Amino acid sequence: MADSSSGGVAETKRHSALVGFLIRLVKEKPLGMVGGVITLILLLVGIFADFLAPYPYYELHTADMLAAPSARFWLGTDFMGRDLLSRVIFGARISVIVGLSASTIATLVATFIGVLSGYIGGKLDLVVQRFVDAVMCLPMLIILIFIISITGPGMLQIILVLGVIWGIGGSRMVRSAVIGIKENVYVTAAVAIGCPTTGIIRRHILPNIMAPIIIYFSTVVPGVILTEASLSFLGFGIPPPTPSWGGMLSLSGRKYMFRSQWPIIWPGLALAIVVYGVNMFGDAVRDILDPRLRGGIGRYGVKGEKEARMKDGNTPKKRVRQQKEEE
Repeated sequence: MADSSSGGVAETKRHSALVGFLIRLVKEKPLGMVGGVITLILLLVGIFADFLAPYPYYELHTADMLAAPSARFWLGTDFMGRDLLSRVIFGARISVIVGLSASTIATLVATFIGVLSGYIGGKLDLVVQRFVDAVMCLPMLIILIFIISITGPGMLQIILVLGVIWGIGGSRMVRSAVIGIKENVYVTAAVAIGCPTTGIIRRHILPNIMAPIIIYFSTVVPGVILTEASLSFLGFGIPPPTPSWGGMLSLSGRKYMFRSQWPIIWPGLALAIVVYGVNMFGDAVRDILDPRLRGGIGRYGVKGEKEARMKDGNTPKKRVRQQKEEE
């Protein structure tokens, strides 16, 4: 009975934490809520692109090349007569796959390098951080173009290269969080009683840096999507005929922009809305989860303490009256 009751309490706490996060997102971060809706729409469109697209993204309609929006083609067609709505929808799938996959790899790389460098420290930390400094000093786009020109363009190459490069840069954030955690008393006690390093990292370090890691993941996704679009625009991204928003802007958009503006407007608008929405949602998640940015608002801050005192009846006037009575 005790185990079942404790399990129910833990499940209730998890549900209440999620509900509390959603309530704070709606009340305190309305733009973050809008960004969350845009992010959810992007995910759904990317997952169900095969059912939402009216035509296959490679289907040609040679009689309707560079056509304006109409009842048959809602967003018009490109220079080969392909439906722009279908290509924009399938481009959302590419953004979802590349954004989530590369961000996951970046988070894993940043966590591995940051935890190793921050916890062990010493000469290893010095060498690793100088390598990170060297990578961060160079322009990221130049590094990406150089590596992809060697490996060749492709989705897998884009995901791996973006994940590793972004992860190396993000390891500093994880390292700083680990350095702050390892100075706590419980870590010192675990070291004193002879706990192995892997056990300390698994039980004491990683659970306490999960909030910064989640925040980092949410902020990397829009940057990865925008970087992939930039590479595709320059011809180093997803090769055709697979639709990518950056590739659509470069191939069919830039070459025929004076004959028809629709091949530029729709992928550019989709890219701007998605990057804005994911950025707003990531910033809102950071402000809500990071205790340093709560600013004394809500149940964790000054307002929460004041509400708790008012609920208990321990108001400032009552405390003054109690002090006079004690005197």
